[in-house]
Amino acid sequence: MKVLVINCGSSSLKYQLIDSDTKEALAIGLCERIGLDVGYLKHTPAGQDKVVIEAKMDNHEIAVSMVLEALTNKEHGVIADLSEIQAVGHRVVHGGEKFAKSTILTDEVIKAIEECNDLAPLHNPANLIGIRACQSLMKDVPMVAVFDTAFHQTMPEKAYLYALPLDYYDKYKIRKYGFHGTSHSYVSSRMADFAGLDINNSKIIVCHLGNGASISAVHNGKSIDTSMGFTPLSGLVMGTRSGDIDPSIIEFIAKKENKTIDAIMHLLNKESGIHGLSEVSSDFRDINQAMNNGNEKARIAFEVFVYRVVKYIGGFVASMNGVDAIAFTAGVGENDPKVRRDVCEYLGYLGIKIDEEANQVRGEETMISTSDSKVKVAVIPTNEELTIAKETVALL
Repeated sequence: MKVLVINCGSSSLKYQLIDSDTKEALAIGLCERIGLDVGYLKHTPAGQDKVVIEAKMDNHEIAVSMVLEALTNKEHGVIADLSEIQAVGHRVVHGGEKFAKSTILTDEVIKAIEECNDLAPLHNPANLIGIRACQSLMKDVPMVAVFDTAFHQTMPEKAYLYALPLDYYDKYKIRKYGFHGTSHSYVSSRMADFAGLDINNSKIIVCHLGNGASISAVHNGKSIDTSMGFTPLSGLVMGTRSGDIDPSIIEFIAKKENKTIDAIMHLLNKESGIHGLSEVSSDFRDINQAMNNGNEKARIAFEVFVYRVVKYIGGFVASMNGVDAIAFTAGVGENDPKVRRDVCEYLGYLGIKIDEEANQVRGEETMISTSDSKVKVAVIPTNEELTIAKETVALL
C-alpha cells in the first residue's frame, strides 16, 4: 500500500509517500511559505535530485494540490496517477485524553480534535487545515490521524498529574501529556529489536534530542513517563525553549520588565534554551564550533544541556528500577558524538562503557556501547513518517 504522510504546520507542509510493503519513501518534500507572497515546493524523488518549484501558495489546499501534481509529474513524479495513493496518514500534535491510539478520521474525530485546540493552539489548527485540504482533493481516500500524545497515554496518574488543586485537572485536563510520541514509539521498538531484547520484558530510555528534545521511560513497550509536559516547553533544555524552570520566574520577570504573559511565553519558547544561554545559536553545530574556538558561553550552554539530559535519564532509571538500553535519536542525538559521550560519562555507575570509535557515527543505526557494557547504548535514527504509515495501514 502507498501511503501519503502529511505533517502540516501553520505555513508549511511536510510530506512523504511511503510504500508500506518495502518501508521505503518513494518521495519526500516540503511546502514552505504557504500564504505568503512567494512559496516553495521542495520535492525529492527517491534516488533523484531535489526539485524546487517556486509558486504562490495562497492556502494549504493549493499546497496539497501542488504536492499531488509533483507526485504524478511525468518528469519527477513517482506514481502514474492519484489512484495509487491508497491512504493518507496525518500527524496531529495533540489528542488530549480523547485519543490513546491512532484513529480513522471521521467528522466526529475531527470535532474531537478541534476540542483539543486550546491544548495546542499553534499546532492542532494547522494540522486540521491539512486534513481538510486533503479531504477536499482526495474525497474517496481513507485518512488516519496519528497523535504525538497517544504513545504517552499509558502513563500512570502518579506520572501525569501535577500537584495543583485537582479541580484544574477535572475542569481543564491540565496534566502531563508528553510529545514526540511517534518517535519514542518507533525508536523504543527498534531499539529492542536491535539490542536483542524482548520488548515485553524490557526497560528502555529513549533520548529524542533535537531542537525540540524529550526523554521517555519505556517499560515493557509502554511509556510510563516522559520529560515534556502539558506543553512541549517543559523538560530538557532545548534549542530555543527553556525547559524546566521555577514558575515564579515568570512573575519576577514580568514585574521587573513590565512584560505581558504573551511576551514571557515568547521569551521562554523562542529566546531561551541553548540559544539564550550561549548567545551564539540554537544549532549544536554552531555551538560545537564556538566551543572549539574557546567560547565560554557556548561551553556553559552545552554543559547545561548535557546535565539536564543526565538528570532525566537518572530519574527514569530510578522510576523503572533499572535500564536495559538507552537510545539516542533525532538531529542532535543521531549526529553529535560529543553529546552522547558526555552524557554517558555521567552514567558510569550503571556500568555503561562507550566504544569511542563506534560513537563517531552520524545518522546511522549503530551500537555505541562496548560488548562488556552492562547497558546497551545505541544510535537509532528516528522514522516518524514510517510509524505514521504503519499505523495508518494497520487501521485500514
